[in-house]
Amino acid sequence: MTSIPRLPGDPADLTFPALLLRNVEDHPDLPALSWREGTGWATRTWSEVRREVAALATGYAALGVRRGEHVLMMMANRPEHWLSDVALVHLGAVPVTVYGTSAPGQIAHIVRHSRARFAIVEGARELPRWGPLVEDASTPLERLVVVDAAAAGPHRTYASVLAAGTRLLDPYAFDKGWRECAATDPLTVVYTSGTTGDPKGVRMTHRNVIGNGIALDAAIEFPGRAGHICYLPFAHIAERMLGIYLPLLRASEVHMCPDPALVGALAREVRPQQFFGVPRVWEKLAAAVRAALAGLPDERRRAVEDAAATARAHVDCRERGEEPPAELAAAYREAKERVLDPLLALAGFDRLRWTASAAAPMPVDVARFWAGFGLVVLDAWGLTETTGVVTANGRGAFRLGSVGKPLEGMEVRVADDGEVMVRGPFVCDGYLRADGGVDGLRDADGWFATGDVGRLDDDGFLWITDRKKEIIVTSTGKNVAPALVENALKEHPLIGQALVHGDGRSYLVALLVLDPELAPAWAAARGIDAGGAGLVDHPAVRQEVARAVETANARLNRTEQIKRYRLLAGEWGPETGELTPSLKLRRRVIRDRYRDLIEDLYTV
Repeated sequence: MTSIPRLPGDPADLTFPALLLRNVEDHPDLPALSWREGTGWATRTWSEVRREVAALATGYAALGVRRGEHVLMMMANRPEHWLSDVALVHLGAVPVTVYGTSAPGQIAHIVRHSRARFAIVEGARELPRWGPLVEDASTPLERLVVVDAAAAGPHRTYASVLAAGTRLLDPYAFDKGWRECAATDPLTVVYTSGTTGDPKGVRMTHRNVIGNGIALDAAIEFPGRAGHICYLPFAHIAERMLGIYLPLLRASEVHMCPDPALVGALAREVRPQQFFGVPRVWEKLAAAVRAALAGLPDERRRAVEDAAATARAHVDCRERGEEPPAELAAAYREAKERVLDPLLALAGFDRLRWTASAAAPMPVDVARFWAGFGLVVLDAWGLTETTGVVTANGRGAFRLGSVGKPLEGMEVRVADDGEVMVRGPFVCDGYLRADGGVDGLRDADGWFATGDVGRLDDDGFLWITDRKKEIIVTSTGKNVAPALVENALKEHPLIGQALVHGDGRSYLVALLVLDPELAPAWAAARGIDAGGAGLVDHPAVRQEVARAVETANARLNRTEQIKRYRLLAGEWGPETGELTPSLKLRRRVIRDRYRDLIEDLYTV
């Protein structure tokens, strides 16, 4: 089953401009792009999108953008970002989105490395980091286009580029230009978020991305042309795929969300049929629901717990590939209708038919929590270097905790040291060099070493343990996957984040961060009047965290057990540097920041 409409040619030869034209020919009046505007919604149909893309492409060409060159962008998820990206592709240029949290030095590195002459930025928040680079003779950056006209100053505005393009547009020249694009041309460069060192620029082609999208659609069975809430950074391959490329491929609608903090409100309004979040997003959502459930009267809470047990039993049958017995199926339908769906409706999640995660191992307890609402969060796995997805769980075949089976055309094997190796058409061109060349990714036999450690089970499902470079080797020579231990610790609702340390040491220690939503709810339910940092030192909280560590240790082998730990109050985030923009731990940053505290944990 596929939700992809008519393809206008051989998939191996297609480009995204050809797909946009197909959408206009076959679905001109379907909504393509929607966003909040004032108190209402603005929407562009596919025919309207293509007209604006044509004008923008003409405007950027008049500005001097040339075929094959990189154009950098730093904007929120707003229509100007999406439309500029697609317009640049029609010119044969290569759009590159830079994470909005990037420091000036990181931006300068990407500018020099990509040899970018042009950048499109949002406004006052971005200009202090980008403006000086235009004046710096050591960088190639020549010109900025600014979306917020009030902040633009001497720089060109997005509106002026669009107006010039509208005036100068020659439909024949526009059509001739995009038809020069080839499937083997670079579509984008995605710079890795950089848990260590400078980010690397991964170059991918139209063929890589369209092939991956077709295979992904077939594997995970998207629900029709369901709309997508676009809230994760376009600098991440997951959102580029879900928010730009798959909608173009499937002729489906994108709802733009410029601030991830607004995604909850937007979901309640849109009531999506599909929703994607990295594990930290699902953890945060689960924490919010748990906090709400903790405040329910006992009778109501027990009814929810009973309904959740029924839903999990139903999911368990599906996970085993079994048809749920008639009695269980009936009980599940009643539980969904009477108890679970009304609760999900409060979050706008009552119409969900496809839920997914990727980018890091999904804690099994979080997946089981959502299974209690009948939502199977289907984990997928891949890297930027593999066009985002190599393996995926589908609605018809899944294992919670695994990352699914390989997409059609991809081969996966596990090396002797546990490293996962992949081969196939979605492994990208390679890493962009500063001279414009590309360093290949594959070995002589075509295999790419992913850096992830995992195993394949007898049914062909892949299970990821951790990143190879993050494996802890203790002083006794034992290997420990920190994510496994951290996820065990985070199963207790009080613990929102965890970092395990022990490389070269005789035992493991941990830094634990109180969950900022569940910890206050837990305290209030027990009559504890302490907020924020005060909870860290409260005896009842410390006793409960000690029990949580003891419970986790009971499930771990001796080498994996935590001997000492420290409880922290302040949540880690991208803004404070402890997480990447895709919400993965920056272990080196955390270890450096808490070096003295970690050393104290090893002082007897």
